[in-house]
Amino acid sequence: MDFSSARLAILNVLKGVRAKDLPRLLHWVKTTNDFDEFTSNNDDVVLRSIAEDLRHSLPTEAILSSEHLALQKLHEQTKPTVHIDAFLYDDDCIDSLCEEGKMSRSYCVTCGSHQTAPLEFISHSFSLMELKFLYQHVLPDLTGKIVVDVGSRLGAVLFGAFFYSSASQICGVEMNSDFCRLQEAVIGKYQLDERIKVLNADICTQSSLLQNADVIIMNNVFEYFLERSEQARTWKFISQNVRKKGSLLVTVPSLEKSFLDLQMDIQLNHWVETVPLDYDVFLEEDADREALEQIYLYKVL
Repeated sequence: MDFSSARLAILNVLKGVRAKDLPRLLHWVKTTNDFDEFTSNNDDVVLRSIAEDLRHSLPTEAILSSEHLALQKLHEQTKPTVHIDAFLYDDDCIDSLCEEGKMSRSYCVTCGSHQTAPLEFISHSFSLMELKFLYQHVLPDLTGKIVVDVGSRLGAVLFGAFFYSSASQICGVEMNSDFCRLQEAVIGKYQLDERIKVLNADICTQSSLLQNADVIIMNNVFEYFLERSEQARTWKFISQNVRKKGSLLVTVPSLEKSFLDLQMDIQLNHWVETVPLDYDVFLEEDADREALEQIYLYKVL
């Protein structure tokens, strides 16, 4: 049934409802969760379409030549590590690439032998599964709220907020202008500009934005992109400006782990409190408990 026929059928159903029952039916339509299956599935389809568009615009590893420090730090890992963007590539996509010989899940321990070991994978984006967990189970109702993604990169967090939440303002801050252009192209194509805005800027120039934000999201945001001294400077700036009582921080990894090797005097227990998460609440078949457990939630005191 096409749109016009479906619309006409729904109107005919409403016309056939007894007058005394019509208000009750309309209230049910406005408030029921019975339509969630249809709306969420459509949202998933759109997000997968966005991911496909981005895959065509990027090399397989989704790292640009302008990301000098990220490339350097990948090469410095103690075990062979590859960047696979979780928003762009789910397990099925990775399997297909492996079958085509464009990717491998393992590396040769002794060149020329059959001794192999699994490669380490790292992602700077949330997967579709992680986005759904974040917006549907971790965060509260975001109606009227401002969401800020620090280091928005490909925009996965922004697009997830658009389709999986009711946040009124969704802002990404990204230093790399190449990634900003990619995000803007998606925003334009899918008409997301009513609620999403991307700033090509250093987060340390955005004090007002941080001070007004209700939710700040930071996923693997500094370690691979800033030297340690710059990481410390940036965290200090964030801790000084994210002070709105009750505002929320979502981080991967935990703040404790991010601060571990940095010379800083930030007292976490004076700034935020950890909000325990129920990782078992997400029951979808593709749920990756280990990935979900990397997500931490904090509330500003």
